[in-house]
Parts: sequence; structure tokens; C-alpha cells
Amino acid sequence: MPGVRPLVSTALSVAVLAAASATLLAGDAVGGDFLLGYAGCWALFGAAVVALRRTPDRAVVPLVLAGAVVLAATGLVAAPRTSTDSYRYAWDGRVQAAGVSPYDHAPADPALVALRDGWLFPDPGACADAPDLAPLPDGGCTRINRPTAHTLYPPVAEAWFLLVHGLAPADSRHRAHQTGAGVLSLAVTGLLLTVLRRRGAQRRAALWAWCPAVPVEAVNNAHVDVLAVLFSVAALAVVARRRVVGGVLLGLGIAAKLLPALLVPGVLSGARRPRTVLAVMVPAVAVVGTVYLPHVLLSEGSVLGYLAGYAEEEGYEDPGAGGRYALLRLVLPDAWAAAAVPLVMAGVALAVWWRGDPERPWRGALLTTGAAFLLLTPGYSWYALLLVALVALDGRAEWLAVALAGAVAYLAGPTLGQGATTGAYAAAAGVVTAAAGVRRWRRGTPRGPAAARTARALSSR
Repeated sequence: MPGVRPLVSTALSVAVLAAASATLLAGDAVGGDFLLGYAGCWALFGAAVVALRRTPDRAVVPLVLAGAVVLAATGLVAAPRTSTDSYRYAWDGRVQAAGVSPYDHAPADPALVALRDGWLFPDPGACADAPDLAPLPDGGCTRINRPTAHTLYPPVAEAWFLLVHGLAPADSRHRAHQTGAGVLSLAVTGLLLTVLRRRGAQRRAALWAWCPAVPVEAVNNAHVDVLAVLFSVAALAVVARRRVVGGVLLGLGIAAKLLPALLVPGVLSGARRPRTVLAVMVPAVAVVGTVYLPHVLLSEGSVLGYLAGYAEEEGYEDPGAGGRYALLRLVLPDAWAAAAVPLVMAGVALAVWWRGDPERPWRGALLTTGAAFLLLTPGYSWYALLLVALVALDGRAEWLAVALAGAVAYLAGPTLGQGATTGAYAAAAGVVTAAAGVRRWRRGTPRGPAAARTARALSSR
């Protein structure tokens, strides 16, 4: 039957990808070895997406959904492999359930000793044999990273941590947040299919649903970024028709993980009337202020927690201290690199806002977010989950190279040094630039019968 072979080919491609993802996550590879396996998964992902192009239309949605479920399930085969952030999530949920503000006490605070258990705070005798555990001032150790630092997660993220804690069975440990993140990742897939189906572009949803970053970063490592992605995609989906609702959803995304603030120029694409801008921004700001206000009033500590310390630790304040601003530092002195970022981003944001397509706000959002990644060259790979979702909405797959560059910086940077970060992001910038050039050339090249007639007329002169 026609179409059976492409269908089988696509299904097999997804099955091989899922098997590779499960094998990688269930194994013991770390650092560069894990990166090699992860890169292999990305190659298989590319092959599966290409195969999907030849699949009959009627089979696309079931295939994308089935692949999304299977790949999300692979993230559950092991405890978090490359990040310990979800342990902080579990702790913050536990602290809130005990009636304590997560912004008031660091995990190492003696005032919260009664909340400790053997999972997050192993027996001190095991600390010497577990180098991955963080030491505590009292001589013990914990799975929570930066145990002496106060939480920096925004209120919507904290509400999610509390919800997961409340719904999780006793002693579910890391499974609770992994399962919750898996559900969120599938919700993003469903939302993408709904949005893209209206445009006859549902195949693009596979760029999120089958991307290896989803089982690794969204599910296995259970990063709360996936919650912010869900709100962000929802905001971009409705803002052209329902600006107030779009603003509310954007505010929730920002209050889950500050990164969606980069979407503002895209959300405002083509909105030149002050009334239109205010219809989006007033609800967004109101939501952020509303969810922060109770914590500001009731918490003794700063609701920003370790945010300033994080910025300093990652080298955002001192460009010479780490791998941040890596591409800018190739052409500018270190002291100028950080100052150049807001200037360049302001230019990009203004261009997107003034010239962007209001019917496709995700296009401008992808440009501003991708530009920020290339300028800041972040060292954490899960930040790119937002970028992956924007790629799925817009279809410009070349930006996935930036997401993969983040993985190289995170997994190989600690051993190979700043050169790995610089090289990875430089290669990604090259891919994006080349793709933009090819796309511009294609737009300027006549096609079809009219082009043939034009060519013949020109050759006869």
C-alpha cells in the first residue's frame, strides 16, 4: 500500500532513537562520554524528523504523539544523570509543605534539620565515598547542590514544587518530579500539535516531541524549565487574538523561570499602538507582581535568593571569569563584551517588535531568544528547552544547533575548558548564519514554470 514504507521507516527511526536514549540514560557514561552518546541521539533524531517528512499526513499526529510518549518514558529509566537541580525542587516542596518559606532558609540551615531524611541527606558515613554529594558545614553531606545558598526559583516554580510534593506517593523520591515533568513535556507536545495543525504544519511538533533534550533535560533531570515552556507556548499561541490572556500566560511563564522574559519582543510583534502593547504587558507585569507579593510580605529573606550569586558564579558579571560572552570575546575586549550585550539585544528587540509578524509571534521570539543564547553563551544545556519549543513553532531547525552547543558547553566545558564552549557556539552561529543565507537566496530565486519562462526569455536576448 502507498505510504506504508515511509510510515514503517519513521516508526523504526523513532524506536531506534528511543532505544538509544534509554541506553544512554540507563548507562554510566559521564562528561565527554555521555556527550558522545547524546550527540548520537541527536543524529538519530535528525534521521527520524527527515523520515517523518515522507510519512502520509493521516499518520503524522499519531506518530508524533506515540514517539513523544515513548521518548518521555526513556527519561524515567534512571535517577537524574547530569543535573541535581530536581533535588532542590523536592526540598523546596517539602519545606513549603511544612509551612516554611523556601526563601528564608538554605538547605544547610540547622533550623530545618527536622525536615532532613536519608535520601536528600545521606548518612555522614557515606559522604566520603560519594564525591557527587555536596558537603555541609556540620560535616554531613546532601544531594542538593549549593546547600548553603537560598533558593532562587520564582513563585510559580515553587508552587509546582509544592504541588508535586503534595501529589507524590510517599518515598517516590526523584520519580515524582520526573513523572510530573514528563506530563508537562507531553502537554507541550499536545499544545504544539493544536497550534501547528491550524497551519497544516503539525510535523514540526516532532522537533520538540522527539528532540533528545526532552527526555534528558525535561524528564530525566526534571528541570522546571518545561513548566515555563508550557506557559510560553500557550502565550504565543493565543496572544494574536487574545492579548490579555496572552499577557497573563507570559507572566506565568516568567514567574516559573525568568528566561521567558526574552519572549516579550516576539509577543509584541507588530504592536505599534500603545493600547495594544499595554493590553499584553499590564497583565504580564500584574501576574508576576501578584505571585511574588505574598512571598515578599511573608518571607524574611530575599525572594531573589541566590540569583545575584549565580550571576557572579557563572561569570555574567565578570566576562573574564568563565565561558560567558564567548563569541563576543573573540572580537571585543573582555571588559566590553558584557556592555555590548544589552546594546545588541536592544537592537534585535526593537527590530522584532517593529517589523515582526503579529500572526507569527514565535518567529520574533525565536530570533530574540536565539540571539541572547549566542551573545551570552550559557553553560547550562537545559535552558535551551525554550529554544527547542520555539523551533518547533517556527520550523527553522538550524537554531537547534544552538541547543546542542549548550550541551557541549555543559558536558565538555568542565574538562576541555572555555575552548569547547567557544567552538560549539561558534559552530552553531555558523549554522544559523548559513541557513539564513540559503533561505534568503531561495526567496530571491524564481521557481516553477514562470521561472523557466523568465530564464528562456533572458537567454534569448
